[in-house]
Amino acid sequence: MLVSYKWLQEYLDLSNISAKELGDKMSVTGIEVEGVHYPSEGLKKIVVGKVVECVPHPDSDHLSICQVDIGEEELSQIVCGAPNVKAGIKVIVALPGSRIAGNVKIKKGKMRGQVSNGMICSLQEIGFSDSVIPKEFSEGIQYLPADAVVGEEVFSYLGMDDAIIDLSITPNRADALSIRGVAHEVGAIYGQKPVFKDEPLVEVARPAADKIKVSVAAENDAPAYQIRIIENVKIAPSPQWLQNRLMAEGIRPINNVVDVTNYILLLFGQPLHAFDYDQLGSQEILVRRAQEKEALVTLDGETRQLTTEDIVITNGRIPVALAGTMGGLDSEITDKTTTVALEAALFDSTAIRKTSQRFNLRSESSARFEKGINRGTVGEAGDVAAAMIAMLAGGEVLSGAVVGTEEVVENAVVTTTLAHINWVLGTELSVKEVTDVFAALDFPCLEENGTFTVSVPPRRWDIHIQADLVEEVARIYGYDKLPSTLPSGETVAGSLTANQQKTRNLRSLLEGAGLTEAISYALTTEAKSESFLLKASQLTRLDWPMTEERSVLRLNLISGLLDDIAYNVARKNHNLAFYEIGRVFYQEHDPLKDLPQEEKHLALAITGEMIAKDWQDKSVKVDFFTIKGILTNVFVKFKVADRITYQKAEMADLHPGRSAEIYLDEVKIGFVGQVHPTVAKGYDISETYVAELNLVALLEAEVAPLVYQTVSKFPTVSRDIAMLVAEEVTNQAIVEVIRQAAGKFLKKVTLFDVYQGDNIETGHKSMAYSLTFVNPEATLTDEEINRSMEKVTKALIENVAAVIR
Repeated sequence: MLVSYKWLQEYLDLSNISAKELGDKMSVTGIEVEGVHYPSEGLKKIVVGKVVECVPHPDSDHLSICQVDIGEEELSQIVCGAPNVKAGIKVIVALPGSRIAGNVKIKKGKMRGQVSNGMICSLQEIGFSDSVIPKEFSEGIQYLPADAVVGEEVFSYLGMDDAIIDLSITPNRADALSIRGVAHEVGAIYGQKPVFKDEPLVEVARPAADKIKVSVAAENDAPAYQIRIIENVKIAPSPQWLQNRLMAEGIRPINNVVDVTNYILLLFGQPLHAFDYDQLGSQEILVRRAQEKEALVTLDGETRQLTTEDIVITNGRIPVALAGTMGGLDSEITDKTTTVALEAALFDSTAIRKTSQRFNLRSESSARFEKGINRGTVGEAGDVAAAMIAMLAGGEVLSGAVVGTEEVVENAVVTTTLAHINWVLGTELSVKEVTDVFAALDFPCLEENGTFTVSVPPRRWDIHIQADLVEEVARIYGYDKLPSTLPSGETVAGSLTANQQKTRNLRSLLEGAGLTEAISYALTTEAKSESFLLKASQLTRLDWPMTEERSVLRLNLISGLLDDIAYNVARKNHNLAFYEIGRVFYQEHDPLKDLPQEEKHLALAITGEMIAKDWQDKSVKVDFFTIKGILTNVFVKFKVADRITYQKAEMADLHPGRSAEIYLDEVKIGFVGQVHPTVAKGYDISETYVAELNLVALLEAEVAPLVYQTVSKFPTVSRDIAMLVAEEVTNQAIVEVIRQAAGKFLKKVTLFDVYQGDNIETGHKSMAYSLTFVNPEATLTDEEINRSMEKVTKALIENVAAVIR
């Protein structure tokens, strides 16, 4: 919610309070202020000018040479390219040496040989967004009011001599989605009562009931609904003050009727809608639920297929507006409109929310209907709007509002006690201090023996129970004044759980290995979510994703890391090592009924060079064994390294010859390998290695107790064995055979040579291992070692068809 500081000053005395001070005070009393923006900040030497003469540039078909009065003795020549520049208008002039939006400095110069002393500016060039500029000036320069004084700064004429306070409104404080609501809040903070000076309503004798009939099919859909008729209006642009006010609040001015409805939306928080009475097609308004597959062309030109969940405004036969969301194209206000039917209503919030979500028509009006509006001022807002339309468009307001439904709203009565307030807040407030708070809030209050009976007006529909009153006392009294105390009684010092400590240690290990932590989006595309799967799962889709790039919950972490690598590579960062600890979301049941199961994973991704080239070292690229070595350190850290095995992976997203599945005992807990070249090409990255582990399995793995043994007094014995095996035989299979056959004295098996090429049969490879034996109780003899090696040889021949070399 954007709030104009000068607008608030119309209702409250803020002469001794700056906008920044007000923002700081509001932040500590319950409404967060995102920031305070000054529209004229950074702009200088921008003044009012009058175009006295405008002639075409002799050497250009789109430039004009203007003689502009800027309040000096002589006219100033400025070359302008705006299509709507002409003599006799007052314009925005940036003088030589001035600064416009984007900190751009304007200098005296020449354009096609003609001197230009500055610049005639559009609204965009002094900081206004394209989305709020009136369409008539969106492609050219802005015309200033005729009474603008030549040579003066333009800021006061465009409402830029103001401060805009950006409020972050939570759902429980929807009352602050209006200037009047904010005025009440500020008044409570500073002990003032806002004074509103609304335009008085003057009606003509002709009754509106003679022009239109209003009915509501289901009162629950529209608890309050009324129409006012304003005749003989003349559609024209709004006065500059109203346009300035809307643009400052982020709304584009349209015309004097539509602008009034938006002004009232901001002032009261009450959405209104104006129909062209003559285009309704009847003298009847019926509010009902839409029929299945009934159609309506909305203001944006789209044809909407409606359902029975939608509330529509009809002319008795067909829909003319989608209630609380968007009007119909056929009945919109145009330059030809002479009679306005002005709707003020309250609609069912659930129905409005469903409609706006289904059609993706989120608007200022639908947001207020969804969060709630002041039920006590529906009719008042309509009356003020009718009075303003009559004033600005020269219309006549017919007598009486034609009411379909009307809600009688009474103040809510809530009670609390002084003892309860002090007990909850830990304060020692007096009756007078609490009474003063309710008086500041303008809540009528009756106190008797420490019990407060508070009458809460409809504008604060968020207050229903005793706890709400306690919160109000705390806010207005001041959170900063509440006493600070430490908990009493038995307390336990905070500490990390075992899994939290393990995770922290894991981060330290990975960062010590040179990896950088990355945090990726949990939402991704379907294709990326279904790649690099550790196990099969259904997708969990969002009903209304922000974009297709963020439409499903992820099933892996690697895709996010590859996005990070691609982002860096595109910016010439090539040596990268990332890790991420995060959750993936498995869906085993019906995604529409059951929540996904969250599982914490660890993922790694590395690419580029492990050792950079310098004057003494050659560059060394990362490879499969680089990332496998990092994983080994992880398994050692978790004390499960001796229980980890690798098996060949069959994953489409990984290189078939450089990938492996990882098992903890007999359970698959992850995979490691090179990203398949075609996948890497899709990300536009070079050779990259990745791994992903089920971190929960590691955190919860049972760890055998640490057993210390004395260093053997007896020597170790090493024997080598070389063999020829088929190339599909894995190192893991050979090592398992050796360990099972060698006996209890085998301490270590090390692969030290792999060879394929000359003198080796095609489809085979030579592999050589070093076996280390030790007996902690005696010196091993040659006979014992020979027996073990014979068993190993026999087992290798039988189990892997090895040819011993």
